[in-house]
Amino acid sequence: MAELSLEGLRVCREVALLGSFTAAARSLGYSQPAVSRQVAAMEAAVGYRLFARAVRGVSVTPAGALVVEHAGRILSATAALRHDVEGLGERLAGRVAVGAFPAAMSVLVPRTTARLAAEYPALAIALAEGPSRTLVRDLRAGRLDVAVIAAGPGLPDYDLDGLIQHHIYAGDMCVAVPSDHRLAGLGRVAVHELAGEQWIAGAGSAGEPQFIAWPTLTDPNIRYRVVGWPARLGLVAAGMGVCLMPELAALSVPAGVTTVGVADAAWPDRALVALTPAAPGDEVRAVVTALRAVADGLRPLS
Repeated sequence: MAELSLEGLRVCREVALLGSFTAAARSLGYSQPAVSRQVAAMEAAVGYRLFARAVRGVSVTPAGALVVEHAGRILSATAALRHDVEGLGERLAGRVAVGAFPAAMSVLVPRTTARLAAEYPALAIALAEGPSRTLVRDLRAGRLDVAVIAAGPGLPDYDLDGLIQHHIYAGDMCVAVPSDHRLAGLGRVAVHELAGEQWIAGAGSAGEPQFIAWPTLTDPNIRYRVVGWPARLGLVAAGMGVCLMPELAALSVPAGVTTVGVADAAWPDRALVALTPAAPGDEVRAVVTALRAVADGLRPLS
């Protein structure tokens, strides 16, 4: 009975209650032919006639009575489910402190915060941006409820004992280039195409990822080292070089900058991890679910 539908059940129940297709159409705001089509589809699905047509209306057949009986229970359960789901946003309330490293804070976390505000208006999200080492420390100290960090080759091994790791789609690394660069618009390039490029590298605290140049390049030409992403991308937009950045943050590049993927079999993927305490509450789980949903929406189509 794959063709059974909630709308078909609703229409059949209304026809049975009111005794005619015309009255049911008027009650539901449908045309009479639309009601007839719904009933016909339901009859095709169950393999029996549901109504006996007469001059003054319709009467319910035994099969129709069975369908209408089940329809009442199904529609009632559906309404209860909708009510409970709609009320979920009202039940989730309070404050959740979310910390993330800068690249995750550029696109993923803002979009997640907007999604949560729409779904759970009573849930307040406090944001903190910082290096992963600091985020892990603040999570353990209770200053954060969720910490979004990157993990993988070239990154420090943090002590995550006792914390729950929720893996999230992270994308790959990419390269930001000026919009008039020779590689702009190619989508994805072989790693050897990056040889000879001048790089805008990061400059931060020891032990934190600096996003210097494509990791497998030998002796890259570092033209400038600056701390923040606005400065790095500003130099790229000005045509002063290219910079390495997480694909997850690619949507945050300013005008005059575009990103290209890199095909490099020697470079393994990194992972994005949302860390939570060992027993996260409903509010924290809702934040992690939203992070995953937003990250999945950032996946390239091909």
